[in-house]
Amino acid sequence: MTLVRDRRFYYDLFRLSAPVALQALLSVGVNMLDNIMVSSLGDTALSSVAMANQLTVFLDYFIRGIGGASALMIAQYWGGGDMPAIKRLFAVVLRFAFFVMFAVSAVVFIFPGACMRIFVTDEQMIAVGSGYLRIVCLSYIFSTLSQVIASVLRAVEIVRITLYLTLVSFVSNLFFNYALIFGHFGFPAYGVNGAAAATVIARVIEFSFALVYLFRVEKRVSFRFKDLFARDKALFRDFIKFGLPVIIGDMQWGLVGSVKSMAVGRLGPVMVSAHSITETIMSLCFAFTTGMAGGACVTVGKSVGEGDKKKTVLYSRTIQILFAAAGAVLATVLFLIRRIPVAFYTGVSDEVRALAVKFLAVGSVSIAGTAYHASCFTGINRGAGDTRFVFIVDMLCGWLAVVPATFISALVLGSPFTVVYFCTRCDQFFKWIIAAVRLNTGDKWIKNVTRKTEDRISAADNG
Repeated sequence: MTLVRDRRFYYDLFRLSAPVALQALLSVGVNMLDNIMVSSLGDTALSSVAMANQLTVFLDYFIRGIGGASALMIAQYWGGGDMPAIKRLFAVVLRFAFFVMFAVSAVVFIFPGACMRIFVTDEQMIAVGSGYLRIVCLSYIFSTLSQVIASVLRAVEIVRITLYLTLVSFVSNLFFNYALIFGHFGFPAYGVNGAAAATVIARVIEFSFALVYLFRVEKRVSFRFKDLFARDKALFRDFIKFGLPVIIGDMQWGLVGSVKSMAVGRLGPVMVSAHSITETIMSLCFAFTTGMAGGACVTVGKSVGEGDKKKTVLYSRTIQILFAAAGAVLATVLFLIRRIPVAFYTGVSDEVRALAVKFLAVGSVSIAGTAYHASCFTGINRGAGDTRFVFIVDMLCGWLAVVPATFISALVLGSPFTVVYFCTRCDQFFKWIIAAVRLNTGDKWIKNVTRKTEDRISAADNG
């Protein structure tokens, strides 16, 4: 197989990937520290927050979807050198994200108990989780806009902002978690609600930093406040056409995760706590491939925008090998050290820790395939504009394989917890085959989603 020999390709891929990987690592690190701190309050506190955060995780998929949708389009316009289109698309995405997340935040704030009952039936968990949700939902808008700003700037190869925002969020979240959960530095001890308040404060600080960077520091896009009100009907329609499959695809996969959590949540605090610990540790393993996928999306999207299909195919083959190698290494390392990270959760019971170790053994077997196919779908396929295919694959695998298997094993057959956890990840053992076939049988996955300026104007006039 022919690989890219140009050293500049690897340098650019690393330059784009490293900040995203570090962002993913630090973000998961914050979540892990949250879990460890909250776990010191007991199994019920940890399981309640874990279930409440299922809604946050679902919304994170929405944020990823918006970021991925804007990145694939902007990266291609960046390859074509169309800065006016990039600024107008930026405005379209920011407005869309704000209005959707404002509505969601309002619903969660008014009905936190109803949101918790979607996932659990235990009244104590519902009470604890509702208080947490009513506070943490105030962070949704700030988090969404910060990540959209970072995603759009990363698509034009401005990557430092990703690292800056993550460091700001990491430090502020860690400080306020420690202060507000346990009552240090003169703050009262708020316990679980303190963890929620810390998240809100960290997101507000992160968003403030993102605004200052966008309007005062960044010069490549030169985005200004007045640009927020720029309208372009053709670009909006393109965003809906090509971006909506990404957003809906990520949201439906988040919904699959939430539905899985409904089944897990009905198996009691021990299963919920062990599952939460396992998924947090697994997320740490994906930090590197998440970064590579982000870099691949921009690299591939830029080559598509330049109109060079041969180069795009060559880039794809090389990046796939890097993804496969990373997955093999991750799987081996996780299996060998699986007991070490679980040992940090000293506040939970021995039963929870033992179960988490078993879950990690299952997860380590699946992670090689996950690292490959997930990175291909969110990196290469999306960057190339192949969003509908990814959406269809995720939809079919989620609703025809994962959800039925999880519910049947958990609530019908009463299977052992380890079997239930295997069912929550059963698609990870075959989706990599789908990704490999799609990317290595022709170039039908390469789709240029950009318009020339005159075409956008004509489309808007006719619309």
